Amino acid sequence: MWNHLTFQEREVLYRLNKAKRPKAEIAATLGRDRSTIYRELRGNTGGRGYRPKQAQREANQRRLRCRRKTKMSNPKLKKYVTAALEKKWSPDEIAGRDRRTRSPDEIAGRSRQVFRRQPDCQVSHQTIYTWLESEASELRVHLRRGYRRSQPETRGKLAGCVGIEGRPKAVDSKRRYGDWEGDTVVSPGRRSGVVTMVERKSKYLRVRKTTNLKSVTTMSAVCRGMRDLPENLLRTMTLDNGKEFAQHERLADKLGLDVYFARPYASWQRGLNENTNGLLRQFFPKGTDFARISCRQVARAEKLLNERPRKSLGYKTPGEALARKCAAIGT
Repeated sequence: MWNHLTFQEREVLYRLNKAKRPKAEIAATLGRDRSTIYRELRGNTGGRGYRPKQAQREANQRRLRCRRKTKMSNPKLKKYVTAALEKKWSPDEIAGRDRRTRSPDEIAGRSRQVFRRQPDCQVSHQTIYTWLESEASELRVHLRRGYRRSQPETRGKLAGCVGIEGRPKAVDSKRRYGDWEGDTVVSPGRRSGVVTMVERKSKYLRVRKTTNLKSVTTMSAVCRGMRDLPENLLRTMTLDNGKEFAQHERLADKLGLDVYFARPYASWQRGLNENTNGLLRQFFPKGTDFARISCRQVARAEKLLNERPRKSLGYKTPGEALARKCAAIGT
């Protein structure tokens, strides 16, 4: 299904267009068709050029003018969805059940099917989410996660990054050393945190404290934490899509790493890193203010995790697994 450009995408488009990058390159960076970029620039460029806030405002106004009557305008369908939400059903459960039962009376335990043979009253989960967002925000409290919807994959996409689909297949097999996963563990409000780097085969961990989540600071912490490693242990790094990794080119320049990015909201693509961050939380529970944590405490947690036996390593420790590799290559 086609999606409108988000404000974050318009900000990226603004920066790349201002830098006079080719439209085809901008489209590839945003994961959009080239015609979408041309149409966006043609329709939302004002007297002062293309500006993201103005473009977003113009797009919102056009959508309001063109808004059509939706299925959720049907009072009986609205009653059905509202009753189901109040029973803590998810939009997906409501939509799925709606294909079997067509009546708000069925939710109350009765069986009269007032929507039978009315396909125009069959609602999708996306329609329900859209209705909640635009007209019935007071009903969001009934959702399990307080209306934290999945976001488009283009949200937060960084310029110049290579997606995980471009990563060598050898990385997936975990048969070689030198492939890493990276992420951050942060304080409440993202005021400070630590950056974690895990080697995929040995599960060896490097943790470095970062005083803030700015990209310059985070990338300096990564380089500082890995600069003593031999060249054959620095092959690839797979990162999260956070803005703290915007200057990922520094890893290639300073460490020689090929950097790849997992898809947004696909944490399983960095499953080892996510699991290791969970282990680190045993030392620094959620709510920890890393500004109050010393570098010595961080180093101690790193040491203990690298000395922790792992079932997947035949109960060897990550330190032992990596030391075996280093001994084999004479480092």
